[in-house]
Amino acid sequence: MRKNTNRAACIALGVATLSGAGILGTLVAGPASAAGVAANIPINFSPVVGHVYLDDNTAGANTIGAFDRHADGSLSPMPGSPFPAGGAGTGAGLASQGALQLSSDGRYLVAVDAGSDQISVLRLGWDGVPQLVPGGVVSSGGPTPVSIAVHGSLVYVANSGAVGPNFTGFTLYPWGQLQPLAGSTVTVPNGSQPDDVLFNSIGNALVGNLTGTSQIESFSVGFGGLLTAAPGSPLAAQGLGPFGSEFRPTDPFQLFVSNAHNGTGLGTVSAFNVAWDGALSPIGASPFADAQTAPCWVEISHDGQFLFTVNTASGDISRYWIAPNGTLTLLGSTPVSATGGVGAVDARLSPDGRTLYVDESRIGSVGAFAVEGGNLTELPSSPTSLPAGATPAGIVVN
Repeated sequence: MRKNTNRAACIALGVATLSGAGILGTLVAGPASAAGVAANIPINFSPVVGHVYLDDNTAGANTIGAFDRHADGSLSPMPGSPFPAGGAGTGAGLASQGALQLSSDGRYLVAVDAGSDQISVLRLGWDGVPQLVPGGVVSSGGPTPVSIAVHGSLVYVANSGAVGPNFTGFTLYPWGQLQPLAGSTVTVPNGSQPDDVLFNSIGNALVGNLTGTSQIESFSVGFGGLLTAAPGSPLAAQGLGPFGSEFRPTDPFQLFVSNAHNGTGLGTVSAFNVAWDGALSPIGASPFADAQTAPCWVEISHDGQFLFTVNTASGDISRYWIAPNGTLTLLGSTPVSATGGVGAVDARLSPDGRTLYVDESRIGSVGAFAVEGGNLTELPSSPTSLPAGATPAGIVVN
């Protein structure tokens, strides 16, 4: 967080200089001059405390949209945004979760380039600016990459093309280079449409949803990063179109999966216990009713108490309380703003858990919601627009 504090300090010093007193004058003149500086700070001034990034998935040259994240939850475009990703996008929304991920050490963004069958690595500068690392664009190992999982130096990609879909592994080296992991590719049936891949927090399990065949692939992860299919994998999902997934942050052996294709008002969220060998078993009365249409993207509060799922067809966000044993209680749903609700997709919480940011791909914007326990309130500043031509996929918040 030091870089953000320094950035806020630079902003404050810049205001001091523009006030006419100058930095040295402010320090020498004392309280009266300092009061003058404060008077020149805009009433709505809110310091930068982090950043928000999206994979724009722009047709042709792909870009990364970047925003400064302010203490009040509002966003402002980062100077120079959007930034080149190196590969190509498709120019259309991606039916996936996790198209953009942050490395475990927070130094790099890893992005899919779905239009060129590649993935890109971008280094984050002290000011949050993403810059493509040398040799940072590599083949994804399959057709149409849509989702990325990262744990330490291990990276897996879900390639979702109609012919030859797979999960493929890579090693992420400290300087940002990706190298294919020999023997890591796991093929899945043509037309199975993998749309999400993710590790649990301790890295011993990896799951991937197959939306096209309504199955969930589950694996144990060996010391060398290679995958072993869990007993019973692939598992038949508890609803049509298993889509978004999230492991409980406070329990790496609980997994939650949205079921998006059950029909109007029939969405559900499944809860699973995860064994050491990756095997999945339903929790309680799973699946749990969502009462909305197309629950797709899933995010869980950092304290593990609340689950949010974005209903992309009904234009709202369902809210659940998670019991210690993993059973879900539906608390209600919060509408996304009228202009962007239908088509809202991926969602991520800020590191402090106080703001939920939502990729509103259909209108090329980012929504922002204040979080209080299991309640959401859209901020007055929401949504914030992306540059023209962006059809964003994935979202990262730091």
